[in-house]
Amino acid sequence: MRKTLTILAFLSTLPAGVALAEEDCFVPMADWQPREAVAEFAEAQGWDVRRIRIDDGCYEIDGRDASGRAIEVKIHPGTLEVLDFEFEDDDHGRKHEGHENE
Repeated sequence: MRKTLTILAFLSTLPAGVALAEEDCFVPMADWQPREAVAEFAEAQGWDVRRIRIDDGCYEIDGRDASGRAIEVKIHPGTLEVLDFEFEDDDHGRKHEGHENE
């Protein structure tokens, strides 16, 4: 019980939504780039797009990078900034987080 109260007390000191803000995009639809712009952005990166979908208010690209590795990329819908980039490990089905510049 004491441990739970300590955790709750700590969480209450954080600004509201900090834990969720990293995973979600809060952009009015009027400010979104069109899906075609996302596809063009992915093509410019050398990615082969299998699917573009919306997840947590962000664009999410499933596909392969230029070397053929399976990727999952979360894109900001207004700026097309890469928010999260993951390589999917084909051997074990696990995901490895990374950034396109690494």
